[in-house]
Amino acid sequence: MAESLGVQRVIWRFAFVGVATLIAFVQLLPLGSGSGGLPGPDLIALLAIAWVLRRPDFVPIGLIAVVMLVADFLFMRPPGLWAAIVVLGTEFLRVREQGLRDLPFLVEWGLVAGVLLAMTLGEALARLAFMVDQPSLGLTLIHLILTILAYPVVVGVTAFAFGLRRAAPGEVDDMGRRL
Repeated sequence: MAESLGVQRVIWRFAFVGVATLIAFVQLLPLGSGSGGLPGPDLIALLAIAWVLRRPDFVPIGLIAVVMLVADFLFMRPPGLWAAIVVLGTEFLRVREQGLRDLPFLVEWGLVAGVLLAMTLGEALARLAFMVDQPSLGLTLIHLILTILAYPVVVGVTAFAFGLRRAAPGEVDDMGRRL
């Protein structure tokens, strides 16, 4: 069982990178009719959050940091800023993952919404402190709202398309620790 769980972790880590790469590829495609459209949700950050809350052992902190840093470069954001903020947000949620297992999804969604709001405010404050160009407040709020509204969709796809669910109460990791 321990060997299969270790192999399973590696497979899920590759799946996480693959799905994040697919999301980035689709978002970079020139499908729009031009500039000036609405910002879409941050699906890669939502994917990391959803997977951390489902199976935190499948997405380690380093993997999230690397994926988000590459996304920063691809989407021409300040390098490392959003990656660091997402790492802090996912680690905040990782610590609380066991306590959220038995709570309804709406509570989880509310906590994720609060964390996304804090992450957005943290990014805005960091951009202000380092005098980096700020996106407009309206676009930032639309982006935040769309990201919060997209969370149930990402969780649904994660659960139904990929079959990634929370750890069972008696499931153990390679070291015999409960998940």
